[in-house]
Amino acid sequence: MTRSALSRRMNLNFLFPLFTLLAAFMQINAAHAESKPNVVVIYADDLGYGDLACFGHPTIKTPHLDQMAEEGMKFTQFYSAAPVCTPSRAALLTGRYPIRSGMCSDKRRVLFPDSGGGIPASEVTLAEAMKSAGYRTACVGKWHLGHLPQFLPTSNGFDSYFGIPYSNDMDRVADRKMGRKIFLDPKVKYWNVPLMRDTDIVEQPADQTTITKRYTEEAIKFIKQDQKQPFFLYLAHNMPHVPLFRSPAFADKSLRGLYGDVIEEIDWSVGQVLQTLRDEGLDQNTIVWFSSDNGPWLIFDAQGGSAGLLRDGKGSTWEGGMREPTLAWWPGHIPAGTVSQEQGSTMDIYTTSIKLAGGAVPTDRVVDGVDLTPVLTQSGPGPRDEMVYYRGTKLMAIRKGPWKAHFITKPAYGREPFKEHDPPVLYHLEHDPSEKYDVAKDHPEVIKELKAAAEKHRKTVKPVPSQLEIPLTQK
Repeated sequence: MTRSALSRRMNLNFLFPLFTLLAAFMQINAAHAESKPNVVVIYADDLGYGDLACFGHPTIKTPHLDQMAEEGMKFTQFYSAAPVCTPSRAALLTGRYPIRSGMCSDKRRVLFPDSGGGIPASEVTLAEAMKSAGYRTACVGKWHLGHLPQFLPTSNGFDSYFGIPYSNDMDRVADRKMGRKIFLDPKVKYWNVPLMRDTDIVEQPADQTTITKRYTEEAIKFIKQDQKQPFFLYLAHNMPHVPLFRSPAFADKSLRGLYGDVIEEIDWSVGQVLQTLRDEGLDQNTIVWFSSDNGPWLIFDAQGGSAGLLRDGKGSTWEGGMREPTLAWWPGHIPAGTVSQEQGSTMDIYTTSIKLAGGAVPTDRVVDGVDLTPVLTQSGPGPRDEMVYYRGTKLMAIRKGPWKAHFITKPAYGREPFKEHDPPVLYHLEHDPSEKYDVAKDHPEVIKELKAAAEKHRKTVKPVPSQLEIPLTQK
């Protein structure tokens, strides 16, 4: 063998272990990337438990959400942490009951354009936690956690924002004498809500006839961006909160009328997002959640939705106000066609997402969300056995196992006063999801257990100032 040939062989012998190490390193990196799934949360506004075909609606067509359920998991006992917009969204993005962050009030149920408060800087949002875990983040749609610069998404962990900063019925400019008639034939000009990109208003009033379509396009654009990093996308539709608007392509298509048109466009939007994930080869490494912030706004009659067999709707702590139609989709990880009867909450999306991302759930405060990974993968029992129902700062009811005790009751809206119950009224939700039959007198031991659970929870709550009561003029 020549000297040069011997030298080449020695070099190859030296380089072979390096190539082996490099290949192993690349495999480790690939496995690490695979262990960090993308997370998409699609959030409807005022969607009722009975408003989707896969949850029993007879005339609203939701083929894409139905397929999402067939390919993933449908939750039948999944809750928002509040019955109205601002506190429920705060709970989703902090994993905490809104009583802990001051994002609730007994005087003003949500934030308004004349509010000076918003989500406190001390809260660790889901976006901030995911960003710390190496994710790129985007918020598209309704925010409603404060419209001043320090409260906007871009100040709370999101790289970008495109949407309406509060409910689409705010900034009303229509003559007040019209009353609720403006919702029967809504027109864009009746409201002056702003559409924002990051911190700038780019359109006012927002053309709400195209808002669902534009949110969808923005979400797809984000998904298709640089895919070197995993991503977290929060897509929060303003619909079907009144006033109801849909694009011309969906006008008069649903047997359910205008409300059905709006839901069917949201269903189309979900289909577009899921198909984009498939087309981009991201479906096996992306978990998608679909849920709602609270139940249907029943006082708007046909312009509001349906809670199905559940009692009451938005604004109440009866089941119809807080139990939400929820789906989870993660091909290859969530067994297809699974129906979960385990308890869950939108607060659990917070903890589950951070855990899946390899991030750090805050340990310096009470976090009420639990990790639902065992439920999603069907590898173990659900960790949630308890749900507390708040209306503003009032603890109205508690669920433990199948039992729910109401300490205070009040209809969602109206002048009827709060009614305290001693003993509390008691329902077995697995036997009686409609909360029709009070069985308190037959189960004093259950009443005792639920009272103790409520007292244990109260001891974890430290009073904080309400952000919803801060006026806009306060410095």
